[in-house]
Amino acid sequence: MSAARPVINVYAECGKNVATTVPLPAVFKAPIRPDIVNFVHTNMAKNKRQPYAVSDKAGEQTSAESWGTGRAVARIPRVNGSGTHRAGQAAFGNMCRGGRMFAPTKTWRKWHVKTNLNQKRFATASALAASALPSLVMARGHRVEKIEEVPLVVSSSVEKLSKTKDAVTLLKAVNAYADVVKVSNSRKLRAGKGKLRNRRHRQRRGPLVIYNEDNGIVKAFRNLPGLELVNVRRLNLLQLAPGGHLGRFIIWTEGAVALLDELYGTYETPATLKKDYVLPAHIMTNPDVNRLINSDEIQSVVRPAGNKVQKRPFTQKKNPLKNQGVMNRLNPYAQVLRRAEIIASEKRAAGKVTKVQKKGTSGAASKKFLETLNSA
Repeated sequence: MSAARPVINVYAECGKNVATTVPLPAVFKAPIRPDIVNFVHTNMAKNKRQPYAVSDKAGEQTSAESWGTGRAVARIPRVNGSGTHRAGQAAFGNMCRGGRMFAPTKTWRKWHVKTNLNQKRFATASALAASALPSLVMARGHRVEKIEEVPLVVSSSVEKLSKTKDAVTLLKAVNAYADVVKVSNSRKLRAGKGKLRNRRHRQRRGPLVIYNEDNGIVKAFRNLPGLELVNVRRLNLLQLAPGGHLGRFIIWTEGAVALLDELYGTYETPATLKKDYVLPAHIMTNPDVNRLINSDEIQSVVRPAGNKVQKRPFTQKKNPLKNQGVMNRLNPYAQVLRRAEIIASEKRAAGKVTKVQKKGTSGAASKKFLETLNSA
């Protein structure tokens, strides 16, 4: 992307005229790593949780004692008394009706998770780089079909806006207001008990406005649905990649874009506003695999392609009792038996061999046997 677009256009407040251009910050060339972004987002999102737990007394506010052994019932504690259904019922256990839960939750659970600083910076750089690719921004669901270019940079004079109607005029001029309308139309009642807990509605995320100095811009944009604002010095992954999904639609001010190289540095110089920080390196310097494979340097040393051998996708099942070749593979001696059988049949056909009659197969009884039988 950086080779095709070394500079970014900066649009005036009217939205159509290009006021000036700024060099593309190096952070937009950072490697895009969804795995790191998702990991860091998961950990950071946990740091906003509030402790909760069940009551210490829940399920154990009854007088119950075990009946012990010898009464043909389980030794679980049972409610004292008589004359009511509750008397004699099992209590306290997690398997009992009205008993406590297994391992009751405690407020001293480990709620927060520490994330390595360099990992958080890597994820932020990846999220910024992803926000400069129109395909990822559109895939995230933002309405950016009609804007001039991504990333969208407007003049620093918009930081002085203080009226919401002026902010709406600006968004319409740069064709970004459609994303705000999308948020407004998506507002729905929340399913579940969140309705009772100050989370009555849910809606999509709109554009993120990143500014350098707040001269009224926060007051102008803060009332638009789904639109968020953040200072360029305090970028947050939870806003750059909501839900861990890359491609947030970002509207930059000129001053904010100009500060990115100082915040994150370039691939030649380290960051000046961060201590000992350099941008993460790419695993591959050239991701164009087709161009690499077809280059003269690689093609000159690889072996020529051989003949293509089409292998059958499956082996046909054959019956060894009917197919002699398969039988020979299973039992090599079957070929010897078959050959002996063929030779014997040929000799019989030629009259050289007669069938030998087995002894004791005659049907007539001998004369001596009949005499002995009759004499008795």
